[in-house]
Amino acid sequence: MSAPLRWKLLGGFLVVFIAGLLAGVFVGIDRSRPHRLDFSHQSTLSEKVRRRMQSRLDLTPEQVAKTKPILEKTARELERIRTETGQRVHAAFAAAAVALQPELTPEQRAKLEKMEAQHQTLPSEDQAREITDNRPNP
Repeated sequence: MSAPLRWKLLGGFLVVFIAGLLAGVFVGIDRSRPHRLDFSHQSTLSEKVRRRMQSRLDLTPEQVAKTKPILEKTARELERIRTETGQRVHAAFAAAAVALQPELTPEQRAKLEKMEAQHQTLPSEDQAREITDNRPNP
């Protein structure tokens, strides 16, 4: 085998290896994102679940009609649970901030108050989603 042919083969293998590596990185990034159900819009959630069940279970139109109220009720319950959980998390952090006060220096207290103020000015999940949803598609 001549030297130029050997280099061409080596270069080809290297290109294929790098392409596979890049593909693996992109797939890995996509798969590593946390996937969670979107509980922000009850009708959207129940509609997503209905479509998934209809396609995977081969539901008849009659079955779809009968299951729709069940799925809508479940979506409302999930929204209620999400709201209650958010309130409990907020209360836990507020209690922790109060309990931390005696242990902090005045500078640390000021930083903590600044952190709390920044947190309160952040958009809620729903507001952030609306901002994202209203962006023009590239």
